[in-house]
Amino acid sequence: MSFFCPGPSHMSSRTSRGIAYERLPCEDIDTAFEGSLDSDTESRNAIDDEFPDRQHVEQSLLRKVDLRMSILVLIYILNYIDRNNAAAARLRGFEDDLHLEGQQFNTILSILYVGYTLMQVPSNMYLNKIGRPSIYLPICMVMWGLISILTGTTTGFRGAVCTRFFLGFVEAAFFPGALFLLSKWYKRRELGQRTAILSCGIMISNAFGSLLASAILDGMDGVMGQAAWRWLFYIEGSMTVLVAICAIFILPDFPTTSCDWLTAEEQALAQFRMEEDVGVDDETECSKGGESGLKQAFSDWKVWWLALAMTLLNVLLSFNAFFPTLSATLGYSSTVSLLLCSPPWLFATCVAFFTSRHSDETGERFGHITIPLLVGIAGFMMAMATMNTAVRYFSLFLMAQSYTAFVVYWAWVSNSIPRPTSKRAVALAFINAFSSSGNIIGSYVWPKSWGPSYWNSYAICIGSGALCIIMSWIFRRHLMRLNQEIETKKIEEGVSKDFTYLL
Repeated sequence: MSFFCPGPSHMSSRTSRGIAYERLPCEDIDTAFEGSLDSDTESRNAIDDEFPDRQHVEQSLLRKVDLRMSILVLIYILNYIDRNNAAAARLRGFEDDLHLEGQQFNTILSILYVGYTLMQVPSNMYLNKIGRPSIYLPICMVMWGLISILTGTTTGFRGAVCTRFFLGFVEAAFFPGALFLLSKWYKRRELGQRTAILSCGIMISNAFGSLLASAILDGMDGVMGQAAWRWLFYIEGSMTVLVAICAIFILPDFPTTSCDWLTAEEQALAQFRMEEDVGVDDETECSKGGESGLKQAFSDWKVWWLALAMTLLNVLLSFNAFFPTLSATLGYSSTVSLLLCSPPWLFATCVAFFTSRHSDETGERFGHITIPLLVGIAGFMMAMATMNTAVRYFSLFLMAQSYTAFVVYWAWVSNSIPRPTSKRAVALAFINAFSSSGNIIGSYVWPKSWGPSYWNSYAICIGSGALCIIMSWIFRRHLMRLNQEIETKKIEEGVSKDFTYLL
């Protein structure tokens, strides 16, 4: 069965396994809760009759979905490995063999985000239209794996720039598409931890990607007459293609698409859970189409505000692409420098997982974003204050854990723009695309001429982090006002749906 969004000319209500769901107007989430199913006692009784053992069915559903979604973490690990392997290759002759000069290496890093930015919104609009992430995302993955392999064949600056541009162009489909897919299956208080587990793929890739790069660069130099850094692109790109083929048979589509791995009761509950979470059917507004979603997203100032805040956050996190370079300032060999990259990212992965889990349990986002940012800022200050090897290495741990803010922030973004579906698809893609400009800027924040102290680079990151915290606080105040308005409407109109924005 293909993904199907009934138009306004269809019946005014939808029936799923005998349950009648009221079709609701979905102009904006601020008003969508007014027609909540929960305000209809008869509908609630029908739901209770339909799912007499809901807890057991829901546990089974989530277990099955979690298992299939887990491959997204592996895909994201490979996504970032293919994106950041140029930094590891730099330590073993990448710049010299391609005869790069001045800022050309930084341009090779930044050009990826130009293609990455251009493609995200069209990609998510298309994904929302076809409703087949199990096909679309793996195909894109195969393409970026092949492009990564081609990067290993380049002989000069122009070839490297071209492959990196198209790598970003194709990679753009994954992260906003994965976020959109998660938001179609999980409720708001379930989304933070799942988004965190997905986003932990960045930190895991930084940890184990460094170990993998170290093994390849040490063991493959001169094999078949090829430099070690070329084998790095060949091997890691081939791994991506292999996993992509497997993903076709594992990734789920949307709950409204035929799911032979779910029972009929589980699929009906999967659809109802999303309606219950915000008080509107996820497919009701599909008839508005991608163009309406585009207009709604761009006319909502929250989308632009979050995009700018995430841009500042990405500038702060720009140290990620230069982490091997920062590790190398400790004075060890290239192999040891790559090995030293792993412990900080393993630590950051643990911090991100437990912090995001606590954020879900408490329903609080702002504090779980601010604290990691402040700790990261403390790490930048420590690195600025001394050239002591032990202190600077400890500061790398504090910097790395600041990625926790990135993880929780994406859960906050998804929670703050939950409906309608077409708007959420565009908003997630646009915010990720717009904020990628922070990666472009960040590619030029760490020039060699500022090393080995990188004092100016750390100062820029501190300023970006401070501005991000301020913007997040203002956004939180706005959501508090919206929650007060929702409470007022509930009292005045007698609506029982308990929807509130997470703060």
